[in-house]
Amino acid sequence: MKRLQERFIRYVKIDTQSDPNSTTFPSTLKQLDLSKLLVEEILAMGFDARLDKDGYVYAKVDSNIDKKVPSIGFIAHVDTSPDAPGKGVNPRIIKNYDGSLIKLNDTFQMHPDKYPSLKKVIGEDIIVTDGNTLLGADDKAGVAEIMELLHRIADDKTIKHGDIYICFTPDEEIGQGADRFDYDWFKADFAYTLDGSEVGGIEYENFNAASADVTFIGNSIHPGSAKNKMINALHLQMEFHSMLPKFLDPAITEGYEGFNHLSNVVGQVEEAFAHYIIRNHHMTKFLEQQKTFEAIKNYMNEKYGYEAVVLNIKESYLNMYEIIKDHMYVIDYAVKATKAAGLTPKFEAIRGGTDGARLTYGGLICPNLGTGAYHFHGRLEFASINQMEKAVEVMFNIIKEVQK
Repeated sequence: MKRLQERFIRYVKIDTQSDPNSTTFPSTLKQLDLSKLLVEEILAMGFDARLDKDGYVYAKVDSNIDKKVPSIGFIAHVDTSPDAPGKGVNPRIIKNYDGSLIKLNDTFQMHPDKYPSLKKVIGEDIIVTDGNTLLGADDKAGVAEIMELLHRIADDKTIKHGDIYICFTPDEEIGQGADRFDYDWFKADFAYTLDGSEVGGIEYENFNAASADVTFIGNSIHPGSAKNKMINALHLQMEFHSMLPKFLDPAITEGYEGFNHLSNVVGQVEEAFAHYIIRNHHMTKFLEQQKTFEAIKNYMNEKYGYEAVVLNIKESYLNMYEIIKDHMYVIDYAVKATKAAGLTPKFEAIRGGTDGARLTYGGLICPNLGTGAYHFHGRLEFASINQMEKAVEVMFNIIKEVQK
């Protein structure tokens, strides 16, 4: 467990934040700092590994058994979220956490009464931030766990296994992690992303997702002579937003409930712009939400007598359940492996997306497993080393299960 802890701390200290505004791929070159290190470490273990031109790390462990078994893939992403500061990560270890208040710094602190996830790690060794940055456990916990898996296979030649494929992707946090994935090389029969939270979690449902860019065209006139002439684009934006269903505000939704989330507004009298994300687990409701956007646009354009509203809806990813439901044996392997690790499998629909969703639609069945990390994308992020160790055990158990 000590090596896993040291590995994880080594990785989180490397700044690998992705950039949603970048036009390059990967979006930031600093992601390659970790990717190159991973290749070096894998090669030192004696396995084949490479970093391709797009920033993906690929590795393979050849089978050492004389019978045909399913080949397995394990996948994690090297980039961290741009939602909080990510440079200068200074992790702190709390041994045998006792459930008390954790003071990260003078501004940030957390207590189990307010953050119930902490109750799940009482008695465990956890790693927290100093409150100035995120931790980067999303998804360097998954990266460290897969690397520890490889290290133990390299050290113990008695471990029996079929072919194992590994990939570490860039730019997952900005929705591009599967954009240039090499399906032709990655010939696993199925795979698992290590990108979930509580260990024992098995996720194979996620949101259907789309984005909506809405441009509002106004008519700018000097306010001193604006009567019956001015059309304020900012007012158009507010009018549009006021007609969206109030009960689909993400601040009041949970579970399988979808939402329309206004994430950005900029503009002036002459022109304004709004960006929305549209989410729902149910395809019918997902399409209905998009139709609502179209209906409001059409109503306003008819009302004002010109194209006052320009709408562009773009699909982002779809619910992997629609495909995985016909391949539930992949989930069965994970369930048996989780139970064999002494854990109770936990199933929860992801209120978001993962590389696994897009990989599944690309032809690689790829549910998501928990890593033992919590509070993603913020300064309160933390990880349990005990749970990370269990995540490694779950992977080993999957390798055993496919040989039965």
